[in-house]
Amino acid sequence: MDLETFTCYFTQYGAIAIFIVVLLEYMNLPGFPSGIIMPLSGVWAARGNINFFWVMVITLLAGVLGSWILYFVGYAGGSLILDKYLKKFPKHRPAIEKNFQIIQEKGCFGIFIGKLIPMVRTLISIPAGVLKIHFVKYTISSALGVFLWNLVFVGAGYLLGDAVFQYL
Repeated sequence: MDLETFTCYFTQYGAIAIFIVVLLEYMNLPGFPSGIIMPLSGVWAARGNINFFWVMVITLLAGVLGSWILYFVGYAGGSLILDKYLKKFPKHRPAIEKNFQIIQEKGCFGIFIGKLIPMVRTLISIPAGVLKIHFVKYTISSALGVFLWNLVFVGAGYLLGDAVFQYL
């Protein structure tokens, strides 16, 4: 997808488009890079199409829901689901193994930090579920990391606006 396609979706479907695209991105589905989606949401807010506060709420809820989905995939399916996932996406093995290490060494603080590291941030939810991290603690750690990540990217789009996107 290119910038014009996203802009068309945002214009036509508004907050629902932002929610769905961010949800899919947090579920680690290919083709939904946060480096474009989040700043574009910020630009959209800067243009007055939506309130910045609501963009943050929408992206936070979508990010947490996407994280929950992967958490429950790991929780319910455990190693079986993880093995199938890694067969389908073998390049993710080093990131998944790193996520297990982060969680085992740092606990919920590791989940928070993991949400701030590209590639790790979307995949950390599966090992958290496999390790059966306490759900409320997982949710708080994830939500804080998701919020900070989204704030940086949405905020950059809001502050820098169209100046950034004229080069894409």
